[in-house]
Amino acid sequence: MSGDVAVLIPTLRRPDSLARALASVQAQTGVDKRLAEVVVVDNDPEGTALSTVEASTGPFPVRYVHAPDPGVATARNAGLAATSAPLIAFLDDDEAASPDWLAALLAAQAETRAEVVFGPIQGRAPDAPAWLQPYLEAFFGREGPAVVGHLTQPFGCGNSLMVRVAALPGPAPFNPAADHAGGEDDALFSALAARGGGFGWAPNARVEEFAPAHRATLRYALTRAFAYGQGPSQTARRHGRSLGLVHWMAIGAAQVVVFGGLAAVGFLIWHPRRAWWLDRAARGLGKLLWMPGLEPAFYGAAEMARLQRAGAKERPVSARNA
Repeated sequence: MSGDVAVLIPTLRRPDSLARALASVQAQTGVDKRLAEVVVVDNDPEGTALSTVEASTGPFPVRYVHAPDPGVATARNAGLAATSAPLIAFLDDDEAASPDWLAALLAAQAETRAEVVFGPIQGRAPDAPAWLQPYLEAFFGREGPAVVGHLTQPFGCGNSLMVRVAALPGPAPFNPAADHAGGEDDALFSALAARGGGFGWAPNARVEEFAPAHRATLRYALTRAFAYGQGPSQTARRHGRSLGLVHWMAIGAAQVVVFGGLAAVGFLIWHPRRAWWLDRAARGLGKLLWMPGLEPAFYGAAEMARLQRAGAKERPVSARNA
């Protein structure tokens, strides 16, 4: 294998989005000698991504891996097992990378020497109602500093570059216990920070994230916001920090009261910030209701069920191009 970087794309029943993601990777510039392969992990038991992978053309080889047991951690572990590349870039199947995305991640990693480097995400929610679109695009996006540098806190796994030996130890670094609820990347990064690892930022490594119709809803975003809110309380409880848990629950209660009240008024007067206020209230509620068993499920079997309920399964690429 020539090159030292593999791009890993887990996917679940999104052929059109996957085709867009693959095309964006095949269009990468300035990495001809670095990008060894693209690894697509098909997490659908039916193996529906194979035809999309076979239709992908471009200068970089694409490897198809079938991981039939749905789960985000399982899919990422399967992708890692299929490549020996020492540097791993993660791109979600609903993301499309800018042409200099990978080159910018590599340059930032070389400058910062960070074990994990993240880039910005421009959220897109083309199927959302007009009033909700600004909130959802901010929700699915992320921004950071204007210059290359170090971060004190990590982001999510999508649009990142990791030094494998330091950030992804062992044969299965992502915990399969998080297959359905998510949070496998949070646990990975927490362990990395405990080992003294660092995080970097690449402001020019931009991707767009296109929220599919079944996710571009207020209900879905608020459920995710609730889960994000659970994080600080669960972390404090996991590390036995009772005072920390009380602290976060108190903050959560205040958020519920303040932002819940603002949201109620906002919806009465149709205020443009009403969705943001409801988001903050949901995060506060998560800090209060952090207990085991209350974690929402977003991936794997839960995502497949959501697709079926919404009738959101995309048409195969072959049918789209017919």
